[in-house]
This record gives sequence, structure tokens and C-alpha cells, in this order.
Amino acid sequence: MYVKDVSNSPMAGVRQFDEDEALERVLAVFWRKGYGATSMQDLAEATGVLRGSLYNAYGGKEAMFLAVFDRYKARYLADAAKALDKPDIETALTDFFAFSIRSMTTGKPSRGCLTTKTATDESADSAEIHAALGSLLDGLEELLQQRFARDDAHGRLQLPPAQAARLVVTMTRGIVVMERIHGDAAKLRATASALVKVLLHAP
Repeated sequence: MYVKDVSNSPMAGVRQFDEDEALERVLAVFWRKGYGATSMQDLAEATGVLRGSLYNAYGGKEAMFLAVFDRYKARYLADAAKALDKPDIETALTDFFAFSIRSMTTGKPSRGCLTTKTATDESADSAEIHAALGSLLDGLEELLQQRFARDDAHGRLQLPPAQAARLVVTMTRGIVVMERIHGDAAKLRATASALVKVLLHAP
């Protein structure tokens, strides 16, 4: 999809930009810098689109964040579902945590977790942003509940599926914080492995 980039300057004329490419660059900036530290000028420079044109197209920084977070959420939940779709519950959980840790430790420096980074940003305090963040965590919890309800998980879970799902989601948020402090992916994997052992009876 292409969106017209109309400058306020009569010298600039009219040009078009690739919206998909622009939003991917916007997502990368928010993920790297965080919501509060990102300015509209940062987004203009990252996309190569004039700041006024971004306002015209999207309505401001919060609207742009919500647009790219929706993309991020869909991608994250699809990847989480793929990781969990294994025939054995222990493998499914191990692969899920591996995916989660790999996502937050990507980059130099590592990019962390967009959801948690935004949730702890006092400048990202609007009801709309909170609702968007909550929808991702609720979606993740639902995926885990569905996976824990499958036949191969029966008899192995130490907790009811709903409680186990909430514990795993909460653990993913704690892992994010530990990654920010220690930056040690191997330690994160060891912690996740310990939780899997606590959650499951031996086969």
C-alpha cells in the first residue's frame, strides 16, 4: 500500500512512500529506543518521510505506535503459536521460551521486549496503549491455555491450565527484566528450563 507524502512546503511537491516499509522502520525505532525516547523527528529520519506528512498520514506518535504495535502483536502471537505447536508439552514449552528469549536478545545491543519496555515507560500511560499491551498478553495467555488443554498435557501439568498459562506469561515478563539487567541469554534459558521442570510431572 502506498500513502501520499504531501509536504507543507510548496517546493517539495508530492511523493509517495511504501507504508509497509515505513511502518517496519517505525517499529524498529520504537523497539530500540522505547516509546518515551522516540520523537516524531526520529521517525521522520528513520522512514525518510517528512514529519508533517507523518502527522497527516497517521495523526501523531501514539497513533503510529498503536499501528506498529498491532503488527508486532500479530507477528509475536503467530510465532508463539508456532513454537507451542509441538506434539510434546515439554518440547512445546522449551521451544516457546527459546523463541521468547531469542526475540528479546536479538540485536547489538539487544532490543529487549517491546511490550514490557512500553509498559514500564511512564510516558506511555494512555488507556489506548495500555489496552494494546494488555491485548497481547491476554492473547498469549489464551494460546498457552489452549496448548495446556491438549491431550498430551493432561496428567503432566502441576497446575490447572489457566493458572499454568498465567504463570508462564508472568515468567516471560520477569525474564525480560533479567535480560535487561544481566544480558545473559544462557542464564535466561536455564531459568526457563527450571520453570518447565516445576510445571510438569515427569512423563
